[in-house]
Amino acid sequence: MTRSILDTPAQYVKGVGPTRAASLARLGIQKVEDLLYHVPRRYVDRSQIRAIRDLSVGEHETFVGKVLTHGLHRRKSGEPVFHLAVTDGTGVITCKWFNQPYLARVFKAGEEYAFSGDVSYYRGFVMLHPEYEKSQDIDQLLHTGRVVPIYRLTEGVSQKQMRRIVSNALDMALATIEETLPDEILRRRDLQSLREALGEVHFPKSQQDGENARRRLAFEELFYLELLLAMRKSKLAAPRIGVRYSEGGLLVEKLLDRLHFDLTAAQERAFSEISNDMRSEYIMGRLLQGDVGSGKTIVAVLAVLLAVESGFQAALMAPTEILAEQHHLVLKELLEGMDLKVVLLVGKMSKKEKERAYHLLESGEGSIAVGTHALIEEDVHFKSLGLVVVDEQHKFGVLQRAKLRRKGFSPDFLVMTATPIPRTLSLTVYGDMDVSVIDELPPGRKEVITRVVEEEKREKVYGFIREEVAKGRQCYVVYPIIDESEKLDLKAAQDEHERLRGEVFKDLCVGLLHGKMKPVEKETSMQDFRKGRTDILVSTTVIEVGVDVSNATVMLIEHAERFGLAQLHQLRGRIGRGGERSVCVLMSGRATSPEARDRLKALAGTTDGFKIAELDLKIRGPGEFFGTRQHGLPELRTADLAGDSRILVSARDEAFRLFKEDPQLLKESSRKVRQVFLSRYKESLELVGAG
Repeated sequence: MTRSILDTPAQYVKGVGPTRAASLARLGIQKVEDLLYHVPRRYVDRSQIRAIRDLSVGEHETFVGKVLTHGLHRRKSGEPVFHLAVTDGTGVITCKWFNQPYLARVFKAGEEYAFSGDVSYYRGFVMLHPEYEKSQDIDQLLHTGRVVPIYRLTEGVSQKQMRRIVSNALDMALATIEETLPDEILRRRDLQSLREALGEVHFPKSQQDGENARRRLAFEELFYLELLLAMRKSKLAAPRIGVRYSEGGLLVEKLLDRLHFDLTAAQERAFSEISNDMRSEYIMGRLLQGDVGSGKTIVAVLAVLLAVESGFQAALMAPTEILAEQHHLVLKELLEGMDLKVVLLVGKMSKKEKERAYHLLESGEGSIAVGTHALIEEDVHFKSLGLVVVDEQHKFGVLQRAKLRRKGFSPDFLVMTATPIPRTLSLTVYGDMDVSVIDELPPGRKEVITRVVEEEKREKVYGFIREEVAKGRQCYVVYPIIDESEKLDLKAAQDEHERLRGEVFKDLCVGLLHGKMKPVEKETSMQDFRKGRTDILVSTTVIEVGVDVSNATVMLIEHAERFGLAQLHQLRGRIGRGGERSVCVLMSGRATSPEARDRLKALAGTTDGFKIAELDLKIRGPGEFFGTRQHGLPELRTADLAGDSRILVSARDEAFRLFKEDPQLLKESSRKVRQVFLSRYKESLELVGAG
């Protein structure tokens, strides 16, 4: 490609300028290339031009006509209304625009225009706020008389302006576009050239042509992402130097003997796969995936013991201090009497406490480190880090994980997630890893009953909570925010804690837990609940992962419509961890939309995490699904991970095939691919260690 043109700041595209460039920047559009890849989110077919007499009320129609008269008047409110009378010889229609008096300078009687909009009827045909365009050359129309692109916008840029700007960018740069995929792949996958795709995705002759062009661009994005993952996987598959695990397993056997339960077949299978990887000559990169309550943590602890027994240190990184502290507590209890020092390292520890932890890890006296992102700070050094375990991997960016990995010398890497990952996402975010799945729950677990209730039944729900507590059970009450907000009509955790404690459950012990509490306060609150000293725990989503209190049988989630389905499923997994019947109540607000109610009912109808995750991905997209951007991976500008699964699979096949045939990308046919990597994905290659 001719980079000088593609890298030209968007400001210099005709129709942009400094002010509009600032607006475009909010959409991530900085240069000409960004405009070319600002793909329409949908199309409106305005290609069928109708005679005015044939227009249908209630339909989106397009017609061409001459202006008969125009005028400007004001409503009683003072609001200006501009109106036109337009004819094409078969009839007359009135077009109206509110608060756009400048249009009086745009239209002239006798001139011909194309109009597109929704048709209504009041004393004749009427169009409110139609899009319009002078019809001097019907083949050059951008806004009417064709399949029209509808773009994602920001304040200060209209659809008409965006179409004109993109059209001008195409005029500037399209002729300089060079192909980025090998000819062989284009032929094998029946894909058009990049130049054709960039032109047709914006201004296609038909909606199908637009989708075909989008498919070509999505394939390219996913192809390069999968090639990146192929490189990463090959890096992991390289023979390790220095880390050798013993064939022992005495510590593993000691822990299994002291457990009050047997591992499930799925847990045994997962640990067997992990231990085989750790004892091999290759660096392990494995994802341990299992639904909430399936027992991933104990499998990870067994892997930690395997590393420690072989003379190496292990590190377990969790996304929140509460989860890190819980892991630290669980490990200390499980490993009591094994002469292993478990070191906790979280951000809010005092300087003296941190320095003590640093010394234990650097000297090797500390066998196991448990912490948050504090583990990747520059002051942290390990004597012999052999295993890295990351809990809830999607909460961390690629850069954070890479930093922790570099604390050791080619350590094995095990990541855990209780968020069921749809296949399309697992092939991208985790495409460089082998996968172990724990697909069964421990025996004795009962399915959680889920009910969707409205505000009017609140007192009945409170009565049910009181009945459960009377039986010796405990309850969570979860809120989406901490403090009351003037902008959001949501019940806040702190305020509701005071109300529940002082009014509703005055005779019960009501605790509070949220992320802004001091570490000692959080630990005290969790310990009180764990030990049964607290009947009801009012909390935010800090309990989403890792909190395990088997006596808790009820969860009330306030404003459930404000949570994603995957997050609700995670929260629901905090109960049902004992042998008693458990109930999750999804309380929806008065203003909940019908669509949101349908989502909640769908959640109530299944406990299958994968079904829920697929639905959540379709509704919210991958960024919101994960709750955090996967820093370090290329942004997907065109591909839709919820809907492009077939494209993803074919792109992955081609990427892994090319890498297998030409891992250095040195062949003549691969040179264009290598060039794209160097110009577009160099930072990503460095971040994931594939470069």
